Amino acid sequence: MRRKAPAIGAVLLVVLLLAAGCGKKAKTPTGGASSQSPTKAALDTVKPGTLTVGSCLEYKPFEYTEGGTLKGFDVEIMQAIADKLGLKLEWTKHDFDTIFTALAANQFDAVAAASTITAERQQVVDFSDPYYNARQSLTVNTTKTPAILTTDDLKSGDTVGAQKGTTGLTWAKDNLGSKGITIKTYTDAPDAFTDLEAGQITGVINDEPSSEQEVQSRPDLKVVEPIDTGEHYGIAVAKNRTDIKDGINGALKEIIADGTYKTIFQKYFPGVPVPPEYGG
Repeated sequence: MRRKAPAIGAVLLVVLLLAAGCGKKAKTPTGGASSQSPTKAALDTVKPGTLTVGSCLEYKPFEYTEGGTLKGFDVEIMQAIADKLGLKLEWTKHDFDTIFTALAANQFDAVAAASTITAERQQVVDFSDPYYNARQSLTVNTTKTPAILTTDDLKSGDTVGAQKGTTGLTWAKDNLGSKGITIKTYTDAPDAFTDLEAGQITGVINDEPSSEQEVQSRPDLKVVEPIDTGEHYGIAVAKNRTDIKDGINGALKEIIADGTYKTIFQKYFPGVPVPPEYGG
């Protein structure tokens, strides 16, 4: 998202995390593979014939459930990639703050969770080529704090929420903590917005597209400031799985070249220009 990896020392705990995993499987709405493709190859996946993908599954517009169906930008991108690879697609729910160490322990084949590519994370896992350009944002409750328009308006004693394990949390700690602003962490991002609605916190630092989705159903909240951090999302894979990374990269290039990526992007980000590197 967004997102920052657990401490690097956690790599040493991979074996322990394997025993403590909390994933819960959920099937993709459209199911199995489709046509043959030059990208199709025999990949040694966790479950034969299936690409198992870990995600927190509660991060609009990237992964979320609506009417009992799993939807989102990441969901459709991964379905298109799985189709190109000739694999079925299966999702596994996992908390974001331990998702990369779980991936490194081969609990699933990949992570697609609006995950920012960072140097710290790359010490734990590898990433595909970038597939989305992102930035952070500040959201406030305009009914309770109408005078707060930027992070510069926050003052000592204010409390800002951010999701655990994310680059938004890192940015908040690095840029706001030293000003006496309290940083409150959340396992799931929507809970931070619920607290903001209730006036229990002053603002939320979170990925801009996700925040824009959250405020659509929360009329007292508004995204007041984009924060450009130069972030790019990637699909994470375990370091020992170069075959899966290469397969995902090949399929990603194909869906960009044939216009599939552009169609999915325009569905979830209407009115936003598709970047040229993604077929815009």
